Amino acid sequence: MAITQKLQTRLSQKLVLTPSLQQAIKLLPMTTLELAELLNQEIVENPMLEEIPNEDLQAVDPQAQTSEPAEAEQPKPDRPDANWDEQDYAYFFGEYLDDGGYRSRMPVEVKELPPIENTLSTSGSLTDHLLWQLSMQTEVSSDMRELGEAIIGNLNDDGYLMASLDELGDMGGWTRTQVESALDMVQHLDPVGVAARDLQECLTLQLRHMGHTGTPAEVIIAEHLRLLQNHQVPEIAKRMAMPIEQLKEHIEIIRHLDPKPGSRFNPAPSQYVMPDVYIVKVEEQYVAVLNDDGLPQLRISPVYKRLLDHKDDESAAATRAYVKDKFRSALWLLKSVDQRQKTIIKVANSIILFQKEFLDHGIEQLRPLVLRDVAEDIGMHESTVSRVVNNKYMHTPQGVFEMKYFFHSGISSSFGENVSSVTIKQRIRKIIEAEDGRKPLSDSKIVNILQREGLVLARRTIAKYREELRIPTSNQRKVLY
Repeated sequence: MAITQKLQTRLSQKLVLTPSLQQAIKLLPMTTLELAELLNQEIVENPMLEEIPNEDLQAVDPQAQTSEPAEAEQPKPDRPDANWDEQDYAYFFGEYLDDGGYRSRMPVEVKELPPIENTLSTSGSLTDHLLWQLSMQTEVSSDMRELGEAIIGNLNDDGYLMASLDELGDMGGWTRTQVESALDMVQHLDPVGVAARDLQECLTLQLRHMGHTGTPAEVIIAEHLRLLQNHQVPEIAKRMAMPIEQLKEHIEIIRHLDPKPGSRFNPAPSQYVMPDVYIVKVEEQYVAVLNDDGLPQLRISPVYKRLLDHKDDESAAATRAYVKDKFRSALWLLKSVDQRQKTIIKVANSIILFQKEFLDHGIEQLRPLVLRDVAEDIGMHESTVSRVVNNKYMHTPQGVFEMKYFFHSGISSSFGENVSSVTIKQRIRKIIEAEDGRKPLSDSKIVNILQREGLVLARRTIAKYREELRIPTSNQRKVLY
């Protein structure tokens, strides 16, 4: 049988993820800070990109542009029949080829930055505080001082000792007696309870410092700490043969102890959220405004763009090829960034449409919303909306919220409208806050209260929402009261 070669024409369809589409997808979930970092990196790597000088930005008043016709906002290329051979780029990216570039339209009046006096350049730590106290110990030998520094270096942020005594001894060839003496020295430093090996030792050190050695409070910590953590006060009173009223006095002493003595010296750094979108009310309408503050304003470098016009110089062929490649990359980046910004605005405006009552009145009016609702409203896929709301924040009249906050499941009510699960959690919190502490409401009673308000929920659903709110059970609330 002979093998022959033949040409056949075949028609097929397939999805191709082009490099430009991949770039656009990569930019969507980025925060404003991450996007600014990426653009600054592209400026360094791509000579075709340059940041618009400040004098050029000041020369054009964004407020004056709003009163001009729409055609003036996107200037056309000066020469549609340019002599370089990529005329289709001029057609698709004409608004990026002028020297004006993309300018921020961020209104100044909605910016809210933390005051400078609330920002510290450096802050002290627990280690610094303890080493300073150790350095003030004039009667301590050099070996004990070195061992004390080793103990301080093995404390976690809460002030607990993470290394065993044997491990500390092996670090410098110290004996067990030396390690115990050094540990006792560090445990007498401020804050009281530091360098403890567990919670029981930490609380005991604080009680002894307060002069409660040998009291029922120390017995509770030594023998009944687990029962105390589970709020089993009647069981503790039974085992200690003590009236509950008398026992509560000692429990109150324990309640004022600090289980994490080192945490106040190692506070979590303040995370200032930079909103990606501002919701501003203009007359009676809410308007979404992108926060472009901090983003470099980019344009195509006119100096490098002129190199594409020199076609007669054969020696510059390699240079033109390099510039053309960088030119395409720069244009697609600007286009992708612009597409990202427009998509975020579309999603933000759609959220405004669905959550207008929340913007006016607060969390009680939050409507149930899913990604599919917004996707159908703006004509995009759910995955695109999911990427947009990821790690993005909105500044609203009710506060700063993550964009994902507005997407919650709904529960049907007897009034025919769905109610957001967040609104129901808020209602459960208010019901428990208003209850009589001597007779806390059980989950079944909360179900009955909500049923009278038109909300039909199962008891296990109430228990689930209560646990998510970190509210104890009715029995535990009664003991705490």
